[in-house]
Amino acid sequence: MAAGASVAVSPEPGRCAFYLERKRRFCKMVPAQGKRFCGEHGAHEEEENRKRILCPLDPKHTVYEDQLQKHLKRCNSREKPKPVYFVQDINAGIKDTAVLSEEQQLPISSLSTEELEDLIRKLRTAADSINYVLQDQILSHPALKEALNDPRNGEAASKHLKQQASILGNMERLHLLGPGNCFVEFGAGRGKLSHWVDIALEDAQDVHFLLVERATTRFKVDGKHRKHCFERLQVDIQHLCLNKVPALVKEKLPVVGIGKHVCGCATDLALKCLLETYTQLGDNRKEDPAPKRLKTNGTTIAPNNSDESCRMAITENRCCVAGIVIALCCHHRCEWEHYVGQEFFRRVGLGAMEFNYLKRLTSWATCGMRYTSRKASIADTKNEEQSNEVEEHDQDDSSAECNLDSIQGVLTTEERKQIGYLCKLLIDYGRIEYLQKRGYEAVLQHYTDLSVSLENVLLTAVPCWPSSAPPSTA
Repeated sequence: MAAGASVAVSPEPGRCAFYLERKRRFCKMVPAQGKRFCGEHGAHEEEENRKRILCPLDPKHTVYEDQLQKHLKRCNSREKPKPVYFVQDINAGIKDTAVLSEEQQLPISSLSTEELEDLIRKLRTAADSINYVLQDQILSHPALKEALNDPRNGEAASKHLKQQASILGNMERLHLLGPGNCFVEFGAGRGKLSHWVDIALEDAQDVHFLLVERATTRFKVDGKHRKHCFERLQVDIQHLCLNKVPALVKEKLPVVGIGKHVCGCATDLALKCLLETYTQLGDNRKEDPAPKRLKTNGTTIAPNNSDESCRMAITENRCCVAGIVIALCCHHRCEWEHYVGQEFFRRVGLGAMEFNYLKRLTSWATCGMRYTSRKASIADTKNEEQSNEVEEHDQDDSSAECNLDSIQGVLTTEERKQIGYLCKLLIDYGRIEYLQKRGYEAVLQHYTDLSVSLENVLLTAVPCWPSSAPPSTA
């Protein structure tokens, strides 16, 4: 407050009489008729010996002691009833003795030079054993043509549209943009990816959208749609049981799992949610002819399974998960407990301890460019709605271990960057093998340029068809 500013000596007419010391003014809330204090400060008003106490559910507000039980039934801080599709930790995986405690999850800086070199040696040996190269699948889709050419787009909005266009282009390439599907968007946020899928489908029949997001979100776009059914599931993916979602139980539609930047272990939880909780509905789902699949250009890995085991996996799943298209993100947020590629890591001689370090090393792939990208995106933001377009991974620098003081002179900047990419590849390849063993043809590809997003890898998966059981071309 400026020097010499007057201080109110009495409350404004019709306002609460409680004086706020910190703000040096009276409360501006309106009390009930005949009262001097508002409900929040009613404890200061003695009337009929009624006493106000702190709410046991949320001490930030008070309640009359004699009305406590009535208040607890309607307090906004009370525990809400769990939805029918909430099943505690259903996708969390089984805890084992290999899970590290917080004290054991040490930072990279705790390693000596010799220990770091040994870890990098293990990483390169494992990467050489898979010998996997990502191809470019940078596509677009006509549904976003007008939006992409809008001159009012800022830099952040333009980057988002390019990513969404490429995701839709890859879905079209895999014949996943069609009628008779339920699109489940994980980490939906505002629901923009589902919005563009809806635009692309136009008048397609039997289409349903489920938007999974654990947090409340402002500026949602799914409420604007009327042609197709949009439903939000406010639940953590860790607790989501798809075969209990009423819409899926009723419609029995095949599911297409989608997501744009599904951070860290959320990707692993989403894969488990799709392939380990929804497949039980397969026996009763609508039987549609299998769509024709296009072969990927040089990126397909030969499945480890035989044709017979692949056929068995398809029979078990009944193709109730028709496809998966997820843009990966924030590998430093992965957790060994939830990671679906544990079997792969163990096979190449790595475990929970190495995983803890490798996930931290993934930040080396992008941390040199991340600050500049985030600064440019924020500078381009012009209002609160546009600020939601800034990538979450561009805002989350605190977890990325970019302090290189302890390894100066050991590795060059380019070597650190390459190691970061290898760590990302190794984690993602474990997901590929997980999908392959469940009868899916899974591929990693670059779906956008690094100048558009530093997290530019897309995971796609469609049911694989053994040579003795080719897909229908109808």
